[in-house]
Amino acid sequence: MTATIMYGKQLADEYRTKFKIEVENLKRKGIDPCLAVIIVGDNPASKTYVRMKQKACEQIGIKSIVKAFDKKISEATLLSYIESLNQDRNVHGILVQLPLPDHINEKSILEKINPAKDVDGFHPINIGKLLIGQETLYPCTPLGILKLLEHYKVEIEGKHVVVVGRSHIVGKPVGQLLLNQNATVTYCHSKTKDLFKYTKQADILIVAVGKAKLITKEAVKKDAVVIDVGNTFLESGEVVGDVDFNHVKDIVSFITPVPKGVGPMTITMLLHNTIRATESQLTI
Repeated sequence: MTATIMYGKQLADEYRTKFKIEVENLKRKGIDPCLAVIIVGDNPASKTYVRMKQKACEQIGIKSIVKAFDKKISEATLLSYIESLNQDRNVHGILVQLPLPDHINEKSILEKINPAKDVDGFHPINIGKLLIGQETLYPCTPLGILKLLEHYKVEIEGKHVVVVGRSHIVGKPVGQLLLNQNATVTYCHSKTKDLFKYTKQADILIVAVGKAKLITKEAVKKDAVVIDVGNTFLESGEVVGDVDFNHVKDIVSFITPVPKGVGPMTITMLLHNTIRATESQLTI
């Protein structure tokens, strides 16, 4: 048996076609959705991600503003700029590209963003709403994973989901999203003893730790659904995930590839959140 490959790229393209129409409809009403992106310093990966987000916005007609600050910027100056965006009714979404320089408190910066404009879904208010099952702006990668599972008609209710990774960006929120869909969720992390004992129990296995090919075919259950959020560049130039794709795909039912799996869905859900944020602010 060979698994069904869950291509996020194809689904992302379908969503973007739909989003372009939604943005056009908003513009016909005189509303110009706008995303403001803040980048601090000259991290090459951050610059690449910001360019990708800009391009995605342009593709569907969302206005994007990128504000680049020197890495020596003070926290007070950054907070002041975010507040100006909070007050600007023409800006509907705010995103601070992470990581930030060590002298800036990431928690303070993220909490400064108006939750209604928090298109990354990282603000404690939005995370709290996720926790209690309220509609809100959800973190983009977890939301993308949920949309992938739904698109491929993977049953979630009653299934045992094992999440390897407990970050605030992916691990914790994706587990909560699936718990809200009536899955039974187990979290594993760097301190988990006998990791594979748990991964082999998973009906749906989600791996987001950034360790190349950590999950081998011995670590998964036959016919499981495997979602790989990993993204590691090898010295050879190859990009691989946290799952040993070529071997695992022969025993599972569904699996995401790296690249073209979860990655494209992340930025696409950022577009989704920007449109939803714009719509929600029209009623305020």
